[in-house]
Amino acid sequence: MPDTPPWTTLDSETLVKDRWINLRADTVRTERGAVLSPWYVLDYPDWTAVVPLTADDRIVLVRQWRHAAGAWCLELPGGIIDPDEADPVAAGCRELLEETGHAAREARLLYSAFPNPATQTNRMHVVLATGCTPSAPVSHEPGESLQVECLPVAEVLAGIGNGLLAHGLHVGAALAGLAAAGRIRL
Repeated sequence: MPDTPPWTTLDSETLVKDRWINLRADTVRTERGAVLSPWYVLDYPDWTAVVPLTADDRIVLVRQWRHAAGAWCLELPGGIIDPDEADPVAAGCRELLEETGHAAREARLLYSAFPNPATQTNRMHVVLATGCTPSAPVSHEPGESLQVECLPVAEVLAGIGNGLLAHGLHVGAALAGLAAAGRIRL
């Protein structure tokens, strides 16, 4: 693949900008000369998703109210990497502790991927955390409504095909984490 992008940005207008999101409308010209306008781009901050495993073969999860879905969703702990944080593993461990009160004996980055590279600029960093144990009280942010659930790995695996994990990106992250931890073979 050539290093030169096949699209040229002709114009860019910020439509919404606050602490959570930057929505812009770009006007772009493709390599074939087509002009696409508007091409919406969501400029989100990077975030982490943590696959936290306990020594007794459980996954530490959070059941969180998700307003857009209008539902309580079972998910991996995680969240936005703060602007002053450079290390996604440290950010993931911070989020794990804040949301669940659990700390990891070991943690490592598994991979980083774009959640939706067509329209979003951010990356999701998947962290495997092992040897997780309750270590501190939870410290939820004012806008969070969530409950901690520690489910057996076998129960999570059995429920994945039935939508147990509500966040689609977390399904792949959980499977990658379980494979990296030697709990399943992919």
